[in-house]
Amino acid sequence: MAKPEKENPYSHTVLLPETAFPMKAGLATREIEQIATWNKDQIFAKMRLRNEGKKEFRLHDGPPYANGNFHLGHALNKILKDLIIKSKSLSGFAVDMIPGWDCHGLPIEVQVLKSLGQDAKNTSPSELRTKCREYAAKFVNIQSKDLERFLCFFEKDRIYQTMSPEFEAKIVEVFGDLFQEGYIYKGKKPVYWSIDLATAHAEAEIEYYPHVSPSIYVKFPVQDMENTSCLIWTTTPWTLPANLAIAFNKDLDYSIYSNVEHGKLILADGLVEAVSNKTGIHLTKVRSITNEEISKMEFRHPFLDQKSIPVFGNHVTLEAGTGCVHTAPGHGTDDYRVGLEYGLEAYSPVDQYGKYTDEFPLMQGIKVFDANPKIVELLKEKNALLHFSEFEHSYPHSWRSKKPLIFRATPQWFFSMDEKDLRKKALEAIDKVTWIPDWGITRIRSMVESRPDWCVSRQRNWGVPIPSFTCQACNASYITKDSIQFFTKLVKKEGIEVWYNKPANELLPPDSKCLSCGSSDLQADKDILDVWFDSGVSNFVVYPSSYKSASNSLSNLASAKNETPADLYLEGSDQHRGWFQSSLWPSMALRGVPPYRSVLTHGYILDEKGYAMSKSLGNGVDPTTDVIDVYGADVLRLWISSLDFRDDVKAGKEAIKNVSENYRKIRNTFRYLLGNIATHSIEIPLQEMHWIDQYYLAKLANLSEDVQKAYSNYQFHQVYHKVLNFCTVDLSQDYFEIIRDRMYCDGKESLSRNSSTTALSIILKSLASLLAPILSFTSEEVWKEAKLGESVFLENFPDLAKFSNNSLLEKYNTVFQTKDDVQKALEEARKKGAIGKSLEATISLAQKTRSAQASILEIKPEDWELVLVVSQVTLLPGQEKDSTEKARVPEFQMEGSEFIISVYKAEETECPRCWRHTTTKASSGLCHRCDEVVGEV
Repeated sequence: MAKPEKENPYSHTVLLPETAFPMKAGLATREIEQIATWNKDQIFAKMRLRNEGKKEFRLHDGPPYANGNFHLGHALNKILKDLIIKSKSLSGFAVDMIPGWDCHGLPIEVQVLKSLGQDAKNTSPSELRTKCREYAAKFVNIQSKDLERFLCFFEKDRIYQTMSPEFEAKIVEVFGDLFQEGYIYKGKKPVYWSIDLATAHAEAEIEYYPHVSPSIYVKFPVQDMENTSCLIWTTTPWTLPANLAIAFNKDLDYSIYSNVEHGKLILADGLVEAVSNKTGIHLTKVRSITNEEISKMEFRHPFLDQKSIPVFGNHVTLEAGTGCVHTAPGHGTDDYRVGLEYGLEAYSPVDQYGKYTDEFPLMQGIKVFDANPKIVELLKEKNALLHFSEFEHSYPHSWRSKKPLIFRATPQWFFSMDEKDLRKKALEAIDKVTWIPDWGITRIRSMVESRPDWCVSRQRNWGVPIPSFTCQACNASYITKDSIQFFTKLVKKEGIEVWYNKPANELLPPDSKCLSCGSSDLQADKDILDVWFDSGVSNFVVYPSSYKSASNSLSNLASAKNETPADLYLEGSDQHRGWFQSSLWPSMALRGVPPYRSVLTHGYILDEKGYAMSKSLGNGVDPTTDVIDVYGADVLRLWISSLDFRDDVKAGKEAIKNVSENYRKIRNTFRYLLGNIATHSIEIPLQEMHWIDQYYLAKLANLSEDVQKAYSNYQFHQVYHKVLNFCTVDLSQDYFEIIRDRMYCDGKESLSRNSSTTALSIILKSLASLLAPILSFTSEEVWKEAKLGESVFLENFPDLAKFSNNSLLEKYNTVFQTKDDVQKALEEARKKGAIGKSLEATISLAQKTRSAQASILEIKPEDWELVLVVSQVTLLPGQEKDSTEKARVPEFQMEGSEFIISVYKAEETECPRCWRHTTTKASSGLCHRCDEVVGEV
């Protein structure tokens, strides 16, 4: 039986670390307790108010849909915002961010209808809206809990919801102000239309997916020209029944070409070769034709008894087709524009479900995509089809149904992009906004330059109604400044449901009459506002002081306050065509300034292989079940801080596991600091501190400056890497190892030990503060364990300017280069079995040249022993040998950057208390230092 190990009689005299700070964090459970404490103590409210009166920083939260739990993309977005708000507060700003939720629109209505199943048909519009409101409220609550579990700060009574009465009233009010200023108009023009959802779509609601379309070349016979046709190319055969014209370009050359089978054909000279290659037919030029000749032509529809006229437009190019463009003004933007110029109707014989109406009786009731092959067969019958093929291309789809969209002309409400030079002013404003990354300005500029007028009306149920009426006598639309103001006041008082519950005469000012015929028989319309309009005016709701409505006694909008509401918008890069624009247009129109000073975007989260995450692929990472429940929210936050989020980022369980290991290293650093300052007794002034402690405080000062700069520039991955390196290398690997002997074995009241504990206290407080935006729970845990105050979030980042000392760092850089060299030499000696731990070694440092830095020569041997963590160091000028080592051969010798390093095994016995091998011993057998300390104990 082995004898029990004898206890070291001096163990009780050694000052070992003491702390209740647990090594195992238990974040998954303990964070929940901290959340409750933060809420009870109203820490965010205190944080928000503590810098009141100082420079403001306002981050406007883009509202997610109240639909489903937050996924990892939401976590990225919300945690990044929280990092910014907390870091700005700790930087001394008066911060604010009010989280919001988008509660109206298709995503919610579709989910409710799906849940109703067969009962949907028997559900009244009023019941449906009630269920949509309940559904949205349910998920606002669920997502609020997700947000809280991410350790994001917000006040539950300071959120915004687009379905709240005050928000809905503001939507109507802003719409009214835009109408009053001439930006809103009603017109019939082609818009993106979902035949599955029976509603219009805005640009921001479109996604592009591969789609196979027919590619056909069709002959339109020329009236009074025998055997001559104009050749057009189209990928939408279903639009041919709506053809009213053929478009040409005055700057292109056209000719008549002949073909044995198809007769004479008109097309652009620049596309003859391409057409021949695509169709396989041989074309022989007959003669050129002029624009004047073309303008006098008239074309016959290939299968309908109607004519088609020639028109000219710059949208006709030589990129594809024949240079002769089939034009259906009711089914295309360019077609509509050129049609307006020539007085053509926006004709669309297609209903809201994509079926032909009785205007095209031949295929009445048939859906347009189903009609494509039937149209092709009809063209064959009429000998009008020159060539048919199919090709795959990128095609617009509904973001909600994922089904292909069509262009369809319907009466809609539009927000004019060019009224009062709005587009020009918006582009000028964009140039003054800071876009991060900087390529964002190019992206949004190109979109703003080319976007059509914004179709703001939708043909759905769940949303804010457009306060327009239709005269039952003459079918004219009725909406006025007074009618909008009247309805706005009604909504503020009774809520948006009054639109559906009251008769039209109670929704209008007394004696309202049709402006066209004078009839008082007006009926409320059913269109609602685009949900992007809701979120687009959120800045008017959240920052009411930045705008005074024209309807609130202002006679002229020019006298409204021109104040940019938010300092920062932060969303995914897809919002350049979404929320960044829907927020820009109302603000520019009514304030004359953009709603943001800076716009920061993040990329998408992909799986480890670079694929988009999806339920069907099963490659998703759930922020709650896969991360928080396993590692804790602090680890999720640390992982997010480690990302260069401006680009798409890859996420996987292995990557998060690796970050959890780094969290453990940071936590152990805190634990060491807390354990060693527990016995700190005397605060040592900086000038009296040992140079080694001053050295690491100077490194801390540089770290603090770098970290605060990185926070300011939203470079959170730099914060992560710099702090992790400081904890693992500068502290754990170097400084803690260097001072371990003095921390454990020097006297409690000694200058040397208290110099280090003073430095450790400063490092602890600084690191807790610097990491608080990221490791919110852990930093707060450290703060309270160290009894530093009520909350780390009620403090500022550390001001360490007095510790900054680059000359000191430069002075001792050679020392630490030598330390690296000695570590290598010790490792080689260890491999040979000559020594075990480093304290078993003595080191001889022989200068390679006599021109070594004076600062090196000033360092005392005991300081070299401290830095190198060895028992003895002999410093030799030049390359002379140590006289005490003449008879000995070093265990290992190598040439370092400044010294020839010789490693010897210490011959002296070790001190039983500190394990150092010193040349002299006290009568107690201890080294003189330990003997003195034990005597005091």
